Amino acid sequence: MKPVDYRSSGVDIQEGEKAIALMKAQVRKTFTKDVLSDLGHFGGLYRADFSNLKEPVLVASTDGVGTKLKIAGMMGTYGTVGSDLVNHCVNDILVQGASPLFFMDYIACGRLSAPIVAEIVTGLAGACGENGCVLLGGETAEMPGFYSEGDYDVAGTIIGLVEKDMIVDGSDIRPGMIILGLPSNGLHTNGYSLARKVIFETADLSPSDSHPLLEGRTLGEALLAVHRSYLGSLESLLKEKLVKGIAHITGGGIPGNLSRILPAGCGALIRPQWKVPAIFEVIRELGQVETSEMRKAFNMGAGMLLIVDEGERDRTMELLGISGEEPFIAGEIQSGEGITFED
Repeated sequence: MKPVDYRSSGVDIQEGEKAIALMKAQVRKTFTKDVLSDLGHFGGLYRADFSNLKEPVLVASTDGVGTKLKIAGMMGTYGTVGSDLVNHCVNDILVQGASPLFFMDYIACGRLSAPIVAEIVTGLAGACGENGCVLLGGETAEMPGFYSEGDYDVAGTIIGLVEKDMIVDGSDIRPGMIILGLPSNGLHTNGYSLARKVIFETADLSPSDSHPLLEGRTLGEALLAVHRSYLGSLESLLKEKLVKGIAHITGGGIPGNLSRILPAGCGALIRPQWKVPAIFEVIRELGQVETSEMRKAFNMGAGMLLIVDEGERDRTMELLGISGEEPFIAGEIQSGEGITFED
């Protein structure tokens, strides 16, 4: 009988080492003077120098890319999903006023391909660089028999920092305040199970197919549009303490996410009059999906919602415009409970 080795069980250590070699240069580009370790150590070392803050508070969040990875696999391109993950996590701590310090990733698969892993990590590193965040380290796990060959899962954890008196927690939200929206560029990283079912099962289309509403883009291209980071757009607003609450619109849509930051006695009236990316209308049309269901699954073109005093609206809109944003009035805070839509 031929001796059994690790490779014959489905785990290729050499391919993993090749992946590390391919990604090292991109990861090192994100390093700062506060990084005291290199890739390959058991843990990432980051010097915590918060001497410029009075009461530094660490903010942590973790998330995954979800079934958007299925679209990437169908198209054979993984260059965007790393950026999706970093930007999603940056936004998740941004809503509390935090700026990112460092990020760590976890990539799991059925059979490891060094070029694919390197492509994912290049996306991670690129987004970390754009957000001023260190890619401190990560883990790649090859698990044959648990994941099918060709399957990849990508998740990560972000650590950020905020001065205690600059934390945004929604506690100052009051009826009469207005809700401003910042545009998304598509699904970001949520609702892909519904989108895939509608497009690839119900409508029996493929990622290479197009649709008149997409104006020349394929379905795959529209679905892989990178999850936006709003860090650069909100930094000046946070510095001036203009925002009373921020909601990152992810899974659950506006109803499921705006409600997370509203204090007792406050509800919201949403006026959905902003421009909605075409991919949402494509999904609604192909699947005959009810409007209420669309709003529960997707951001519907509002990637981030900001709560501000009426008196601060003009200044807020001015700063957002300077940052390159195209903000819109999304609604207002009301007395009561719950999220309602005025169609």
